[in-house]
Amino acid sequence: MSSDTIAAIATPPGRGGVAIIRISGPLALTIGLQLSQKDKLPIRQLLYSDFISDSGETLDKGLIVYFKAPNTFTGEDVVEFHAHGSPVMVDCLLNQCLLQGARLAKPGEFSERAFLNEKIDLTQAEAIADLIHASSLTAARMAVKSLQGDFSRQVNAISNDLIYLRTYVEAAIDFPEEEVDFLGDGKIAALLEQLIHTVQSLRANATQGALLREGLSIVIAGKPNAGKSTLINQLAGREVAIVTDIAGTTRDVMREHILLDDLPVQLIDTAGLRESQDVVEKEGIRRAWQEVRQADCVLLIIDINHPEDREMLEMELQGQLAEKVPVIPVYNKIDTSNHSFPVIDTKASYLSAKSGEGIDALKQRIKATVGYQPGEGKFLARRRHLQALDKTCELLSIGQQQLLLQNAGELLAEDLRQAHLVLCEITGEFSSDDLLGNIFSSFCIGK
Repeated sequence: MSSDTIAAIATPPGRGGVAIIRISGPLALTIGLQLSQKDKLPIRQLLYSDFISDSGETLDKGLIVYFKAPNTFTGEDVVEFHAHGSPVMVDCLLNQCLLQGARLAKPGEFSERAFLNEKIDLTQAEAIADLIHASSLTAARMAVKSLQGDFSRQVNAISNDLIYLRTYVEAAIDFPEEEVDFLGDGKIAALLEQLIHTVQSLRANATQGALLREGLSIVIAGKPNAGKSTLINQLAGREVAIVTDIAGTTRDVMREHILLDDLPVQLIDTAGLRESQDVVEKEGIRRAWQEVRQADCVLLIIDINHPEDREMLEMELQGQLAEKVPVIPVYNKIDTSNHSFPVIDTKASYLSAKSGEGIDALKQRIKATVGYQPGEGKFLARRRHLQALDKTCELLSIGQQQLLLQNAGELLAEDLRQAHLVLCEITGEFSSDDLLGNIFSSFCIGK
């Protein structure tokens, strides 16, 4: 429990019908009584009241509600003022709370207190922010599932299995005189194999959640006049980029946010990749390569009438892209070509960005290439969750090799211990202060 009291406006800035000021901490009730001039506040009951300043002036009329610790979101005493949504009067009311001994809350501090007071774990705290920022209905539903503890329960189940396995291994080390060879009887190997499989399965589901939460950055690259801007217009469903027959029309990076099913995608249109002496176009090309290097996926647009461009552009991309970033070759302008093209091509897409033919097939290829499977994920996840699961699986696999190849119980025990610590970082059972600071600093003030 914190010794200080925090206050913040919990509703979005601007004018509105209602604005809420939230206070949490040991002085919450005292401040609520002072500003409402009431002798007592009933628990969990909205009470109509004047809000009075320390000089006796009536600032507003509204509702006040008191939540008594520990049965609150933060685990502390909480008071909320529901006032009219005038920014001026709400600021005055907040200042009165500060004058009575509260301090202004930092971003995410209410959620941080809920975590520190063990009302929620770290994945549930993150789910609050994810729900607020959800960009699709599916993402919002999955954030709610995370908030309800779906992800946490699966992580905790693996943690319990790890504890059991660690106990078994430690017993085998501590009692070597026993006639039974605990390390060699096959039980530990079987449990370890099953545990690795469970972590991998959870990681696969978490990948879907991470895609839905963070979305994809897709760069549309290619030579000038290949149809990049026409394609981004087609994918966006409206004219967001200027399209002309003049090569090099696009000089700067242009971004457009769309949804592929429920998958958030940031499309990035870039200047055509070619040698140029034009100062402005050269800067546009430099920025295009900069975006390519940061992409999650690249659509390489090739004029089907110039198929020879593909090999050269792919060679240039190889030196710029991060490892494992997929590149989807897209042959455009099939409506202008008399050449036949494959009905089924596992590596490239064929379309007409002008007419829209082949667009739906391209969307499906994008989702398949990045591994997105609608409906498969059951919770939202973050990159740090994926990294923790990857590291956990890596340590378990190393321990498995120590057991199978060297029968080294002590080394296996250490790998299991390290894997357990890494796994516990997901829910916050074991977390550094720096990690917590980074997570909660990204929250809204008032949450």
